[in-house]
Amino acid sequence: MSVRKIAAAKVVTKPKLAPAKRTNAKKAAALPPTKSASGAIRNLSAAAEKLAVEVDRALAEGRTDVLTPDAIQALMAAACRSYSAQVEASGHFPLLAARSRVTSTDVMVTASGLLKAANLAVFELGMWQSWTGR
Repeated sequence: MSVRKIAAAKVVTKPKLAPAKRTNAKKAAALPPTKSASGAIRNLSAAAEKLAVEVDRALAEGRTDVLTPDAIQALMAAACRSYSAQVEASGHFPLLAARSRVTSTDVMVTASGLLKAANLAVFELGMWQSWTGR
């Protein structure tokens, strides 16, 4: 048997997969909220801002246990997903306000924790940034 026939016999055909359904996730994210949804968004945003003020005040008083670990994880996950959705929808969205009380140490600790939680290395972040320009 020739080498070509042996190689052809070893070829395994892959099963055909159904085409992936296309969703309009970006389109849906870009649509303006309905009147009833915009009120709920304002209420949720106001509640988030109030929570942020209360947590910041507690930390300023030295109370580091103001949120449980489960609450911090839930808020961090929601904040990450919300920020990512904003960036995907608009292309640019500043993460922190210009006059934020967040220190560079806070940023490094949080970024390190996020990378570790997602099982990513700084090298992978650098590669992703170079590929996407973000």
